[in-house]
Amino acid sequence: MEPQSIIRSPVVTEKANRALMASNKVTFEVDPRANKSEIKKAIESLFKVKVLKVNTITTPGKVRRFGASQSQQSDVKKAVATLKAGDKIQLFEGA
Repeated sequence: MEPQSIIRSPVVTEKANRALMASNKVTFEVDPRANKSEIKKAIESLFKVKVLKVNTITTPGKVRRFGASQSQQSDVKKAVATLKAGDKIQLFEGA
């Protein structure tokens, strides 16, 4: 898989921002088929940083109702990458 197809988008929430400030952890939405080593290589090649550890979580999609019909949202896989001290990703630093 290409690194651009593994990393889908950054997760910008209050919890993700607290993790970034407290322990230099960045959160991304990733392809559900990617494993931890592929995610680590993709982050290191795209952002030129050193990743120490990757934790992943798959959240199941919710069932949403629209009147009489209902639909299932797709599952989302997120990766929390711990960066080496001193490394930063400009995307999250606001520059």
